[in-house]
Amino acid sequence: MQQILLIVQILICVALVALVLLQQGRGADAGASFGGGSSGSLFGSRGPASFLSKLTAGLAAVFFANSLALAYISSQSVERRSVVERVQSQSVSETSESAGEDDDVPTLPGGGSEPNAQDVPQAPASE
Repeated sequence: MQQILLIVQILICVALVALVLLQQGRGADAGASFGGGSSGSLFGSRGPASFLSKLTAGLAAVFFANSLALAYISSQSVERRSVVERVQSQSVSETSESAGEDDDVPTLPGGGSEPNAQDVPQAPASE
């Protein structure tokens, strides 16, 4: 459900941006982009300004409702712990996992912990 709402949110965002860019400023000639006197067209006698502004307002209302729905769904699916509690629980689990293992100390070949006399290089004799 959250994925569907997220896709709808993206589509609404793109549509809102396109609608805002299509609208003319208050001082601009409203019929310039859709042709001259368009009193008998789809947009009516007032021109495209009122139609586009109503469509933009409707999409904005849908955008806000969808945002609230996404916020509600995401708040229901997240466990409610602070960041400090999460970090502390992760560090406790990591230390308990690595407590039995000594990965930091390398082992010698053969399993012994003391080096043999053969493994230690001889110092050169001083002359």
